[in-house]
This record gives sequence, C-alpha cells and structure tokens, in this order.
Amino acid sequence: MFDLLIQNGCVIDGTGGPARRMDVGITGDRIAALDDLSKAEAKSTLDAQGLVVAPGFIDAHSHSDAYLLIEPDAPSKLTQGITTEINGQCGGSAAPRLGQARLPSDWASRLGASTSCTLAEYRALFAQAAPAINAIPFVGHNTLRAGVMGYEPREATAAETAEMGRRLEQALDEGGWGLSTGLLYQPGKYAAEAEVETLARVVARKGGIYASHIRNEGDTLLESIDEVLRLARATGVQVQVSHLKTASPHNWHKITALLDTLNAARAEGLNVQADRYPYLASGTDLDVILPDWASAGGREAILANLRDPSRRLRIERELDERAADWSAVMIGGGWSEEARAHSGRTVTEAAQALGLTPGQTACRLIDLDDTRTGAFFFGMSEENLLRIYAEPWVMPGSDASLRAPWGVLGDDHPHPRAYGTMPRFLRLMTARLCTLETAIRRMTALPAETFGIAGRGVLRPGAYADIALFDPAAFRDTATYAKPHYFAEGIRHVIVNGALAYTQGQFTGKRRGRLLTRD
Repeated sequence: MFDLLIQNGCVIDGTGGPARRMDVGITGDRIAALDDLSKAEAKSTLDAQGLVVAPGFIDAHSHSDAYLLIEPDAPSKLTQGITTEINGQCGGSAAPRLGQARLPSDWASRLGASTSCTLAEYRALFAQAAPAINAIPFVGHNTLRAGVMGYEPREATAAETAEMGRRLEQALDEGGWGLSTGLLYQPGKYAAEAEVETLARVVARKGGIYASHIRNEGDTLLESIDEVLRLARATGVQVQVSHLKTASPHNWHKITALLDTLNAARAEGLNVQADRYPYLASGTDLDVILPDWASAGGREAILANLRDPSRRLRIERELDERAADWSAVMIGGGWSEEARAHSGRTVTEAAQALGLTPGQTACRLIDLDDTRTGAFFFGMSEENLLRIYAEPWVMPGSDASLRAPWGVLGDDHPHPRAYGTMPRFLRLMTARLCTLETAIRRMTALPAETFGIAGRGVLRPGAYADIALFDPAAFRDTATYAKPHYFAEGIRHVIVNGALAYTQGQFTGKRRGRLLTRD
C-alpha cells in the first residue's frame, strides 16, 4: 500500500540513462519502488499517460530567500517543475543580517524595515512559513561585510576580515552551505582578493562551496575568471561560477579563451562548475550604471549625490558622455508611479517620452525609486550561450526570486527568467544540443552532485520523492520582457517530499519544503 502511485509514465531518472516505461510508488517522503506496479494499491493515484516523470528540477542559482517567507506556495517555481533552489547568491542573503546590513532593495520593499537575523533565526522563520519547495542557504559576502563594516567604500582591515570569518563560520555551523560573492556590487566590490581568500579558507575547511558573481563579466572578464581560479588554487575550495557569460558585444570574442581557461582549470584538478540562465539579457538594479564615485557608500550615498544639484549634473553628464547603447537597457520594476509608467521601455524610449537625455532619465528614475529601479541589459550572444551550454559542467540557474502574478509579488516587473528558465532551457537544449535525457540530467542530477544534495536529483528507491510530471511537447515559457507575469505551461503535477504541491494548474497548499542541511 503506497501513499501515492504514479502510473503509466515515461520515467527519465536524471542519470542521463534512457527513458523507461514504469510506475513510481511513494511512501511518506521517499520513493519506495520503481517497477511495473499495475497490481499495487495506493491511497492516491496519478495517471501519467503521455507525461515524462522526472526528478524535480533544481534551480542552481536563485534569490528567493525572503520571498519564500511571504509567498510560500512558490508559484513561479513550482509551475516550472522546480522543487529545490540554491539561494543566498551574488553576495546577498537574508541571513546573517547583522549590524548595518540591510535587505536588498526589492526584498526591503516587500518586508519593510531590516531587522537582525542570524541563519538559525532564518531557519526558524522558514519552518514557520512552511514553503512548498526545498531551499539551500548560502551566506552572502556583501551581507556579511555590511554587518561588520557597513557600506564603506574601502578595503577591510585585518580585524574586520577576521570578524567576517567568525560570523561566516557561525552561519555555516547553523546550516549555511557556503559563501557567495557579488564582486560587482556594493560593498563587495571594494574587497581585496586577500579578504575573499580568507573567507574562502573558512568555507573550504567546513567543506562548503564558494559561488561567485565574479568582479566583471565584460571588459575584464578573463582577469576576473583568473581571480576566482587563483582563489581555488590557493584554498582548495569548490567553486561555482555564477551565470557564466560574455557581456557586451565587444567582449563576445572572449568566449573561446573563457571556456579554454575553465576547462584547463578543471583538467588541472580544480573543482569548478558554472550555471547560466537561458536568456540574452541580464537583470539587476538600474543604479549599477552610475559612475563608481557616485555609488561608493551604497544607497544613502547614491541618493545624497543625486539630490545635490551640482553632483547630479555631473552624474548626468558622465552618463550622457558614455559610449552606451541606451536602447539595449530596458527599465524593469519601478516603485514610484512615474517609474512604473516606463516599465518595459528602454531608457531611450523613456527619455524620448520625458523629453530628457538618457542620463537625466536614469537619474530621475533612480532618485524617484530610492535606488530600487530594476533594469534589463541586453548584451549577450546566442551563439555564446549555446557554447556555454554545450559544456557538460554547466547547469541552469534562474538568477531570480520566485514571483506570483498576484499579491505583493505581482505588482512589479521582473525578468521573465523568474517564470520561464526551466522550460526555456529544456527546449533550447533538446532543439540544439542534446537529448531529453541529457538535458534533464543537467537540471537534476548534475546540480545535486555539484552541491552535494543527498538523495535528490534522481529517481530511485530510497530517494526523496521530489518529482515533476510534464508534457514535453507542451512544456514552454510564456513570460516575456514586456509581460513577465505568466506561468510556464506543460507542468501537470509537482511532488515535493512526497506531497502533491501542484496539480493540474492548482496549488494544493500541501507544502513540505525543507531548508536542507548538508550531510
């Protein structure tokens, strides 16, 4: 007698092996049997005729730390078949948030004032919210650094670095899986290599992983990759390169050197993998375009500079004199009424509508939104995306928080990757690069093996019952840059830890997601 029986499906188990016609019996939170179970009895049965039965997909790079607490059904993730996500990426995490550390602007807009939160306290909040999907917490370096020394634009002292190390060790002991950096962002961009290396040694000693949004993904891409590989050699830490890319057309030619360097490092014995979303536009806050001097010190410094007439004029002039293609920068989520009116427009289009220059327009929106304006930057090559995905050590990661078309998460303008990463990845891979079985392995067993997620990413007796059932012909993304709040199509049922969390377009409210611990 099984609790749940999946019959008549086409099982693709995540290993890369061939599809097989068989049934899946589930008892409690585990897979009890894979076989011909036509004569078995069960409390509940799903008919999977015409469907692929696969391990639940693992989002290798996500940002849902805070949003799982306020929208625990995880709608945009479940509808893609995602059952586990790796959070706390790009240097920003919900915990440990101590001292002057603040929530990122989008999270703060939803959750209100920043309050202190250790990783142990976040774990308790997660359990109270009872999300529908599993999550793995990384510790953000920017969050850690701000908690020790605020947002000062300088290198850390030896004492400050040591204090970061102590807090990192505590967070790892409380359940963190590793350290993430966002070396493009405030305040991590001011960290010297020695600071990051010191923290990476803590991670290596604890058996964790170092995930890095490297210092630059465009003009100094190769130098930034060399930096992360130097760290791997010096510390022995496992490295995950976040959203691997060649940003801006004049850097596209670097793809060969980039992949050659990473493959040589792997051949040398370095434990290095990468993730990537299947889109050609990145997404982050619009204020990343500001000159370094204008953003040094974080949000308060940015707003002070924008609200000082002479400094505002200097920023606008520097932006307008920059050789930038403003038609390749689209305004995303806005928080003021005026900024919202331009969501989905390029900076060029917004500037024409306002009768301003691009620099004036950008400064106006950033100011009105208190630095929270989102933006999409169209600067990547499809050919390079395919070359990156052709590497067997690259896995899909959305680089997105969960979203919903309703409630507090439904009134902004996110990147479509929040809703469409997994179907878009699968369709791209099977159309251009590999078999369905291999593509599913990249979405399941590969991230499970890379991050050391025991008992997940494969379908076998004894494994956790994280399962996605989908129609491969119908599985597709529908979200666009102009209209992002649209669910993926083709997912029929999603099971997480044995609970049917999503079925035939309905969120069941059966939420058994867990904040996973390292074994």
